[in-house]
Amino acid sequence: MLDDVTTLDVPAVDVRFPAAGRVPVQELPLHLDSGLEVGDERVRAFLAAFGRRLLRPALARRHPELGSLGFFLRPSELARTVESLAGEHVRVPRGLVFHVPPANVDTVFVYSWALSALMGNRNVVRLSPRAGAVAQVILDTLHETLDGADPVIAATQRIVSYDRSDAVTSALSAACDLRVVWGGDRTVLEIRRHPLAPHARELTFPDRSSFAVVRAAAWLCAPRAARVTAAEGFVNDTYWFDQAACSSPRTVFWVGDEGDCEAARADFTDHVARVVTVRGWGVDAAMAVEKRVSTYGLAADGLAESVEFRGNALASVRLSAAAAAPRRWLGAGTFAHARLASLAELAPLVERRDQTMTHFGFGRDELEELARGLAGRGVDRMVPVGGALSFHRVWDGVDLPAEFTRLVTVIR
Repeated sequence: MLDDVTTLDVPAVDVRFPAAGRVPVQELPLHLDSGLEVGDERVRAFLAAFGRRLLRPALARRHPELGSLGFFLRPSELARTVESLAGEHVRVPRGLVFHVPPANVDTVFVYSWALSALMGNRNVVRLSPRAGAVAQVILDTLHETLDGADPVIAATQRIVSYDRSDAVTSALSAACDLRVVWGGDRTVLEIRRHPLAPHARELTFPDRSSFAVVRAAAWLCAPRAARVTAAEGFVNDTYWFDQAACSSPRTVFWVGDEGDCEAARADFTDHVARVVTVRGWGVDAAMAVEKRVSTYGLAADGLAESVEFRGNALASVRLSAAAAAPRRWLGAGTFAHARLASLAELAPLVERRDQTMTHFGFGRDELEELARGLAGRGVDRMVPVGGALSFHRVWDGVDLPAEFTRLVTVIR
C-alpha cells in the first residue's frame, strides 16, 4: 500500500507527442545528450515533411493558420534560419528548452518548438489541456510525420499536458537550460515562482498590444483591388484568433487631414464589413454582449465619440483623442479609430507593451525614421497590413534561433 501512495505522489504528465500516456516527469528526456547539432539534417527533414503535410489543400483551407505555419517550415526558410547564424564563433545547442505557450493561440507552441529543435535542442513543450481543435490537428500531423522520421526525433522531443502543478513546473524549470514563457503578465509571474538552475536563462513574452496605421490619402487613392486585398489582410490579422493574438491590431490610427481620414475610415469599414460577411465570420450572443459592454463603457468614460455596430461581428469606435487608444481586448471584431495629423504624432503615444504596427501607405524611410525615434520605447515589428500574424524568427525584438544556441569561442 505504501508503494501505491508513493507512486501517486510522483509528479506526472500526459505525453501527447510522441503519444505515451501518463508518465512520471523524471522519465522525460531531461538529462540526456541529444546527439543533435545546430541545423541537424534529421530535424530539418522532419520539420520540412511536417510543413508539407500542413500545406495539404484540404487542411490549409479548413485551418488557414496551419497553411502559414507550413509555409514557415518550408526547406528554404529552414535553411535561411540556419545560415543566419553564421559567424566567427561555433554555435552549439543550448540543451534542454522548456516551453510554456499560451492556450489561446494554438500555433505558437509549434513555432517556438520548431526553431528550438532546429537548433539541436531537446525540448519539452507544455500544451495546455484547454488547447483547441487546431492543436489536436497539429499533434495528429506530427504523429503522421513521425512514422518516416529518424528515431532521434522521438527520443529528444516531448509535447506534454498537465493541469496546474507546482511539482511538475518546478521539476521542468530546475532541469532546463532555457525556459520560454508565452502568455500574459500573470502567467509570467506565476512561472517565475519556480527557480531555474543558476546557469539557465529565461525568455518571456508577456501581455502585448498592437495597432494599425493607415495614411488616409494613400487609402483613398489606392485602386479598389488594393483596398480589397488590404481589407482581407486586416480581417486575417484580427479574426483568426478572435483578435486575442498579441499581434492583432485593436486600434487603427488614420494619418492625414480630418476630411481624408473620415472618408478613408468609412470606406475601410465598408470593405472590412464585406469581407467579414463573405467569409461568414460571426460571434455568439455572449461575445456580442461583451463587445457592447466594452464599447459603451468607453463612451461612458468619455473616451469614445461614437460607436457603430455592423451586426454582431464588427464594431467601430471613434475615439475622442488618439491618446485614448485602448490596450485591453474589447471583444472579437472591435476596432477603435483615431486621427493623427502626421506619423510623428504617434511616437509619444507608443508604450512598451506595444508589439506590432501594421501599416498601409508609408515608405520604408518613414518607417525606419519612426523606429529610430521610438528608441526601444515600444513597437518591435512594423509589417504591412495582412502580415500581423506572420511569424518570424525575430519576434518581440528577440532573435530566437540565436537565443536557442550557445556560442563557443575557438582561437588558434
